Amino acid sequence: MTDSPITEHHQITIPQEMRGKRVDQVLAELFPEYSRSRLQSWLKAGNITLDKQVLKAKNKVSGGEIIDFEVVIEAEGEWEAENIPLDIVFEDEQLLVINKPAGLVVHPAVGNRTGTLLNAILHHHPDAINVPRAGIVHRLDKDTSGILVVAKTIPAQTHLVEQLQRRAFEREYEALVIGEMTGGGTVNEPIGRHPTQRTKMAVLAATNKSGKEAITHYRILQRYAAHTKIRVNLETGRTHQIRVHMAHKHYPLLGDPVYGGRLKYPAGCNDELKTAIEAFKRQALHAKKLGLEHPQSGDWLSWQIEAPQDMQNLYQLLEQHMETSRS
Repeated sequence: MTDSPITEHHQITIPQEMRGKRVDQVLAELFPEYSRSRLQSWLKAGNITLDKQVLKAKNKVSGGEIIDFEVVIEAEGEWEAENIPLDIVFEDEQLLVINKPAGLVVHPAVGNRTGTLLNAILHHHPDAINVPRAGIVHRLDKDTSGILVVAKTIPAQTHLVEQLQRRAFEREYEALVIGEMTGGGTVNEPIGRHPTQRTKMAVLAATNKSGKEAITHYRILQRYAAHTKIRVNLETGRTHQIRVHMAHKHYPLLGDPVYGGRLKYPAGCNDELKTAIEAFKRQALHAKKLGLEHPQSGDWLSWQIEAPQDMQNLYQLLEQHMETSRS
């Protein structure tokens, strides 16, 4: 899919009260709808002038200069719009909130250029082609279900990314892990690329500079025999964070094909429950709740979606086994 690029022109006089500030600081304050990195790249390329002169980011302003720039915001890629059904939880002029099913890849990559959430977004909202990554600001793994927000405009995306960076999003997950937990807790362990298995992530030693801060809070929702349903809240959003941290605690997610451990069966497990445990081939993880500040109104919004039927079926079978064992 291709679309016409968007041309935006701005001309503004720098207020006197900004005298002495760096050019990059002034640009960030006057044009909050653009990310700092985008503004700096335009400045470096000579697209932004002050009194018709190209300046460096570190130069300071005197106040009264005229900022002038015209930029062309190109379409982000040659992605194809596809008529893939979307379960839309909320939508307005700025946001699109989606309940993503397990099995749907979020973003095209080598080997799956089509059939992704991004392709579906472009069909539903064609103007998304002019927003970086079609407005996707955070992702869920292919086999993780649940709530995900998409920005429909560049200003909305900039605002949402800023919220993510200052950890202002409320993100709550539900998971089923292997093993019987005795209590909740917090995992504060850096995560980075696995040193030998490059397709995996891993908890790295604090001295390893490639590891990034990762903080996961978890609480018990329901103990079963040999399994535990937990609520998880994220402070950070590292790749595979919940899956890696829970495996690190020796409570891997049921069905996780990458980080999962050996299957466990409750004592006296019947054939139906055993078959259900063995047949669950994705990580039992669901993004249940999302809260954020609306990029235009500033209102706090939140949405909550119950876990999908495959996880509900497991809960039911595990609960039935508990009741049978008690009787």
